[in-house]
Amino acid sequence: MSVQDAPLARPAPPARSGAATALGWILTIGLNVVAPIITYNTLVDDHGWSEFSALLLSSAWPVLDSAVSVAWRRKLDEFAIVTLVFLVITAVVSLVGAHSARALLIKDSGVTGLFGLLCLATLLAPRPLMFYFGRKFATDGTARSTAWWNGLWQYEGFRTTLTRMTLVWGVAYVTEALVRIALAYTLNTKTMVTLSPIMIYGVLGALGLWTALYGRRSQAEGERRAAQAGSEAAAATAAA
Repeated sequence: MSVQDAPLARPAPPARSGAATALGWILTIGLNVVAPIITYNTLVDDHGWSEFSALLLSSAWPVLDSAVSVAWRRKLDEFAIVTLVFLVITAVVSLVGAHSARALLIKDSGVTGLFGLLCLATLLAPRPLMFYFGRKFATDGTARSTAWWNGLWQYEGFRTTLTRMTLVWGVAYVTEALVRIALAYTLNTKTMVTLSPIMIYGVLGALGLWTALYGRRSQAEGERRAAQAGSEAAAATAAA
C-alpha cells in the first residue's frame, strides 16, 4: 500500500523474504479463509449443526492463526483478529434467525454493515484498521519489515492516507448495508437474490481499486513534495 509523505521522503522498504512471505500467506489464507469455510459447510451440510454453532467452531481457526503468530513472530496477527471478530459478528447476527428469504438477505446486510461500523470505530483507536491491513499486505511479516511499516506512522501523510482509507471503507460498507436493506423491502426476493451478491462483490472490488489508485496517487504526491523540499533546501544552501 502506498502512502503520502511530506516533506521528507519515507525510508524505502527492506528486501522482502520470499519464503517468509509465501509461508505467511499460506497460513493466513488457510487458517482464516479456507479452513473456516470448509468447517462451516461440513458442520451445517453434513452434520446438521446450527449456523451459530458452526460459525463459533469455525472461529477456532483464526484463534489458531493468532497462536501460531505469537509463537513464530512473538506478536499477534491483527488480520486473524479481524477475521475472528468478523466470524463472531456473523454468528451473533445468525442468532436473529431467518424466518424468510427477506430476513436472510437483511442478515447478510447486517454483517457487512457491522464491519463498516468496526472500521469507523477504529478511527477512535490509536491506529485505524487499514494500518493493520496494510501491514499484512505490504510486508512479509518479518521483524525488520514490520518495524519499517510501524516506523512510517511518524509521517503525517502516512497517517492521513490510512485514516482516510479506513473512513472510506467504513462509510462505504455502512451505506451498502443500508441500501441493501432498503432494496430488500422494495424489490422482490428473486431480484434481490441476484442483486445482493453483485452489490457485495461490486463494492469490494470498487473499494480495492480505489484503495490502490489512491495509494499510488498519495505516494506520487509525497515523492513530489519531498523532491521539492530537497530542491528548496539545496537552493538555500547554495545561496548561503
